[in-house]
Amino acid sequence: LQSAGSRGEQARQLVIDLETRGKRAFPVFLSILRDTGQGDLADMLIEECECPPALPQLVELRPVELDLHGEKHHKSKYQECSCFLGKWQRGGGGGWDPSHLRECLIATCACQVYELKADPCGHCLILNNINFSRDSDLSTRHGSDVDCGKLEKRFKALRFNVLTRQDLEAKEMVSELRKLARRDHRALDCCVVVILSHGCQMSHIQFPGGIYGTDGKPVPVEEIVNYFNGSNCPSLRGKPKLFFIQACGGERRDRGFVVDCDSPGDDASRDSLESDATPFQGPSGNMDEPDAVASLPTPSDILVSYSTFPGFVSWREASSGSWYVEMLDSVLELHAHSEDLLNMLLRVANAVSAKGQYKQMPGCFNFLRKKFFFACK
Repeated sequence: LQSAGSRGEQARQLVIDLETRGKRAFPVFLSILRDTGQGDLADMLIEECECPPALPQLVELRPVELDLHGEKHHKSKYQECSCFLGKWQRGGGGGWDPSHLRECLIATCACQVYELKADPCGHCLILNNINFSRDSDLSTRHGSDVDCGKLEKRFKALRFNVLTRQDLEAKEMVSELRKLARRDHRALDCCVVVILSHGCQMSHIQFPGGIYGTDGKPVPVEEIVNYFNGSNCPSLRGKPKLFFIQACGGERRDRGFVVDCDSPGDDASRDSLESDATPFQGPSGNMDEPDAVASLPTPSDILVSYSTFPGFVSWREASSGSWYVEMLDSVLELHAHSEDLLNMLLRVANAVSAKGQYKQMPGCFNFLRKKFFFACK
């Protein structure tokens, strides 16, 4: 490749080499690049090949029609696409269409992507706790109404049936979650749970953290997630279950570290910042050991996105809401039509990590088996 000449010529030579390895080699290679955080390189390969040089002959490659789960699908626009040098065009069409590459990648690798065909594609439950009882010693979460409004609008635009519940005690939160898990999801393709509240550290096996009800009693994130696993919610087996949690993972504050490159300016006043932190709640001394090590069902097809690293504070502003939800909403608006969920969560993490004098690092526990693309209207 180094002997091919310029950067663009090297890129074209790489694509040509990949095309000789089979019909799916190039799109799968791009997919791997994005999965490993090298999306810029994938974009460069596509960009450099937008205007391929004149060649003596063109070789047309067509995606293979896949027979998923033993069922034949009707011929779609994806099977009418052809590919040369990674540029996809409509069958029989004239011009190269870079924007069509994402759709063709999904079709070519259909077995690696969750299908969202239902409309609505699933239920979205938002639990928004703002006002807490005096006995709880938990402060009012100013700005959470801003977060809630943004996410209600966003998930409706992403074809979800949105239900919001506000200011619930711990037992009421559990009741709403169980009610959703007991619903018949067989005609739907996905389920989303969003929780906006105060949080804390808790003893756990799979998923860290606890979420406070307005009465000051915590519900473990692990318990919340397991209401929807394959054992407890059969109608969601094999379907993606997504959890977005805006809450502190503890009370530690991160001042970050100095980097050599120019970093974004501090755009948040320390006086306007609030956190969703409460002190660590350790396990009681008389906890029954068998319960502490009991095995749990495998959490397949589940993703839990946390606003902050376990043990650390999650920041929120009264006027604009939390950093995490603000960036999540913005990234979904800009990229949900073209990128998979994991790639978008990397964008969210990068944007949030650059904010403020105190730092915050979102992350996720990912047990999805396939790529997840939202169905945009």
